[in-house]
Amino acid sequence: MKGHTNSMRKTLKLSALAGFVASLGLCAAAADKPEVVTESIPGTTVKFDLIKVPAGKVTIDGKEVEVKPFAIGKTEVTWDEYDIYWQRLDLTPEQVKSGQDAENRPSKPYAPPDRGFGHNGWPAGSICFAEAQKYVKWLSKKTGHKYRLPTETEWTYAAKAGGDGKIDKSKLEDIAHYAKNGEDKTHKVGEKAPNAWGLFDVFGNVAEWATRGNVGVACGGSFQDEAEDVGPDSKAEYVPAWQRDDPQDPKGKSWLSNGAHIGIRVVRED
Repeated sequence: MKGHTNSMRKTLKLSALAGFVASLGLCAAAADKPEVVTESIPGTTVKFDLIKVPAGKVTIDGKEVEVKPFAIGKTEVTWDEYDIYWQRLDLTPEQVKSGQDAENRPSKPYAPPDRGFGHNGWPAGSICFAEAQKYVKWLSKKTGHKYRLPTETEWTYAAKAGGDGKIDKSKLEDIAHYAKNGEDKTHKVGEKAPNAWGLFDVFGNVAEWATRGNVGVACGGSFQDEAEDVGPDSKAEYVPAWQRDDPQDPKGKSWLSNGAHIGIRVVRED
């Protein structure tokens, strides 16, 4: 009898949950926890998580577009990950001394690229679009998985997380570091609430490179932006002001001297 009573209670709880989910207009799958994949960078202790995003549709500029499933970084790429690439920490001292792979890595920045905001656990920033593309190629080679930058459509789809993308601006501080609460600097990833698919910092903190054809667009807004410029439809193409103080002529292709607000979130296809 006791077992029968416990079974009935469990059934009632599940029924109540189903009713609650239905009342929100969500399908049952939306109530499930997102599937997480953990990736390790070989030869290091660094790991990062990806969220498996289901296939679906998203409306961009009034057009509905179908999106295939993919995995996307749970957070923005942190310095923990990017340091291995740009500082060649995956190479032996002998390989570094010999100059191995030096031409495929970022040039040495003339100032600390983290600006003193924070490092371990903080999002990598000041990254040029060309270098972001090289980073995902390097990551693919290191891990054996196919990594790339998200397309603009994929990024928008992931950011909206199955919804219409509308944000209650009065609650923006709960999910994003932006001009009002950003203190004019980046912040450790994962401090704010995630979206419905478990992605952190899709809005604010650093804007994230995505591809629009062969052009890069920085998505989501950043710690520098006001509330109206933070959200799934916030997109910005490169402007010379992002390299205003770069002393090189021509301007460097590795670092944005005035672009601390520009970072990366990766996509894995397999």
